[in-house]
Amino acid sequence: MRVKKSKNELRIHIVDDDKLYNSFLSHLLSLNPDNIVESYLTGANLLKNLYKNPEIIILDYHLPDFNGSSLLQKISENNPEIAVVVVSGQEDISTAIKLLKEGAADYIVKNDDTKERLWMSISHLRDKISMREEIVELKNELKSQYDFSETIIGTHESMKSLYSLIDKACRSSISVSILGETGTGKEVAAKTIHYNSARKKAKFIAVNVASIPNELIESELFGHEKGSFTGAVARRIGRFEEANNGTLFLDEIAEMELTMQAKLLRVLQERELTRVGGNEVVKFDARIIIATHRDLAEEVKKGNFREDLYYRLLGLSIQLPPLRERGSDIVLLAKHFIKMNCAANNLSLFKITAEAQNKLMDYHFPGNIRELKSMIDLACVMSNNDTIDAENIKFGKSASSSDFLLKEMTLDEYNKKLIATYLEKYNNNVLLVAKKLNIGKSTIYRMLKDN
Repeated sequence: MRVKKSKNELRIHIVDDDKLYNSFLSHLLSLNPDNIVESYLTGANLLKNLYKNPEIIILDYHLPDFNGSSLLQKISENNPEIAVVVVSGQEDISTAIKLLKEGAADYIVKNDDTKERLWMSISHLRDKISMREEIVELKNELKSQYDFSETIIGTHESMKSLYSLIDKACRSSISVSILGETGTGKEVAAKTIHYNSARKKAKFIAVNVASIPNELIESELFGHEKGSFTGAVARRIGRFEEANNGTLFLDEIAEMELTMQAKLLRVLQERELTRVGGNEVVKFDARIIIATHRDLAEEVKKGNFREDLYYRLLGLSIQLPPLRERGSDIVLLAKHFIKMNCAANNLSLFKITAEAQNKLMDYHFPGNIRELKSMIDLACVMSNNDTIDAENIKFGKSASSSDFLLKEMTLDEYNKKLIATYLEKYNNNVLLVAKKLNIGKSTIYRMLKDN
């Protein structure tokens, strides 16, 4: 059984058979109210109380029933994370070195400087223990953050096979391709696979291929050497190296140019790379997960994606269903996002009315889960009490897209409307819109000029 402690407390056990010195150490360390100090006269009594889980033990080297080395070994066998500070009247360098090699955190000689040395040692250990606990908390938080029950939420029939495939992906090292519309949660699915796999202790590195200019993507993925091009003022490690022993997530892989696809194929086949401008061959071991909203097989047929790279990357294919096809999962996810929002803002849990739920169920969600979350976050802000009503559910500009074909327009007007919608969606990036719509830039400029 482990005894729980508050966040700022530091449990310190003292063992010294000299009653007077024992009292001196106890008084000294109790001056800090965050220190919970207990003292013992024998090693046997200390060992009986290790269930209290002290973070630090102040250990006299010479005890009636143990010497420092044997007691240090027993403490380490019980809990290797306990920091042991040996305090001894023996000013012997060889003994100190021996104990430090055996795992003691510090060795302090009993003299006039003991008080200051001990305070400094405890302060250093407090910082170290605090950092260790923070790391544990972060790892636990990360683990729960990507627990199936907290990330991949849904009871719709379309989700059952999805759970099975993700579970298989977690238990293997196969490459994974995640397909689905924008906003369906492809990166969340990729992170869930990584943080539930054997590689979870290593890094998860995400790269959005569509957001990187073509002339920089090779350097981004494979790194570069100093002076390899203008602006390369230092060596840079690429994403493949950064993801070594972990997972590399290549989002929007279908947007990669064919020349870069050839380089990527070689790197994946050889499991080694050469940084831009360099000669050194760098081995790597990273699991590859890709994602795209496009039909990759169709892109292969069109000649936009290499067939050999397609089969190299496909691996275990996971298709994420659009939110509009998941029925009551819309309400289930809405309640989940309400819970998240309330917890993040220290609010009591909001309720959502039946009218608001029906309004959500009637909506087509072109932005999928991402749009639903934004909608719920706004609804929580707009609510004047602890209830989300139908009036708190606000649909964005995308809501009008379902009415797009209902309006009577000429074909030219439809084209202009479509281009305007894409320009708004992609922040007036004409080159990207031309690529998305498979038209020339001149066509876009001409239509803009005619408006």
